[in-house]
Amino acid sequence: MQLFNCECDSLVFFENTQCTDCGRTVGFDPISRSMLALEAAPAAELLSPQTGNAYRRCANWLEYDACNWLVPVEERDARYCKACRLNDCVPDLSNETHLALWKRMEAAKRRLLYTLLTLGLPLASQAEAENGLAFRFLADHRLGTNPDGPQVMTGHASGVITINLAEADEVERIQTRQQMGEAYRTLLGHFRHEIGHYYWDVLVRDSPHLTGFRELFGDERIDYAHALEQHYAAPPDPNYADHYVSAYAASHPWEDWAESWAHYLHLVDGLETASTLGIQTHKHARRLVEPTWTPIGSSAELTSGQFEQTPRFEQSLQFEQSLRAWTWLSLAMNELNRSLGMRDCYPFALSAPVMRKLELVHGVVTSSAPGEHS
Repeated sequence: MQLFNCECDSLVFFENTQCTDCGRTVGFDPISRSMLALEAAPAAELLSPQTGNAYRRCANWLEYDACNWLVPVEERDARYCKACRLNDCVPDLSNETHLALWKRMEAAKRRLLYTLLTLGLPLASQAEAENGLAFRFLADHRLGTNPDGPQVMTGHASGVITINLAEADEVERIQTRQQMGEAYRTLLGHFRHEIGHYYWDVLVRDSPHLTGFRELFGDERIDYAHALEQHYAAPPDPNYADHYVSAYAASHPWEDWAESWAHYLHLVDGLETASTLGIQTHKHARRLVEPTWTPIGSSAELTSGQFEQTPRFEQSLQFEQSLRAWTWLSLAMNELNRSLGMRDCYPFALSAPVMRKLELVHGVVTSSAPGEHS
């Protein structure tokens, strides 16, 4: 994630709707992927001095203060922004608990979409494309607000990502993480995992990437329901980390892909944030990656120094460089958390097989937008 600046040169964050210094209205433009300072214009429009373009606030901004994305005035019939148009179903927003948790859902979703837009991945609603994307945010008995409703299972099917609203409740999420014996469970992590299933369908299933996928992840044609049943019936393999990024990844090739995809997005967004903040790599970072790992693609030396910021973050760094930088950065973040008495923020060790899987994800991503990552 980037940091942004207002017209007054004050710092503006991705979630802001107002500059805390000069008081200007600010909003995110998904086309330029930037936060814009805005001035009032006729017909309830907003004008950006930066772009010279006019915008409207998303309807979810106006009605619920749940969004800060802008709609170009040229899209005359659009009430919702590019992010909110992806919503197929939201919970009953007259319920205050639902409304508060839904806002957290939307904030995490927008962070996901920012990364997808930055990577140039195909992103369209189901109204716009046959293989488009949709989100459903639903509540069940876990929150006590819909005790008689059906159980809501977080997951993906045919382009529709469903997430249980309870995952936005921190207490509920921590309890579930402990019950499942997981090291990591976050709302943004759910979005990144489920979108991995979506992009497997869009970018891998019927593409030349399928052969490479099966070589590294296994044959996805094995019975999925039976594989998950076996996974939950037995304790995890204590040595799962030798081949998988998480215990859940070992359950089925599809879950291995989705977990690897999520970690790739962690890496991309984490390194972009480090770049924006001017955080430097460590001179010994290249020693932190397992020496037995042989990259699928060409090898590149990691240059010590500041991460280079470019319009396309991955364009300026070969994958191996990014991976080594991420290994060092995640180690540093964990040590900082420990110094504050907190849990590791990235409690994972990336083995050589996992690194190869991440590199395949990288290859799929970079080949999905012709000319964008060359």
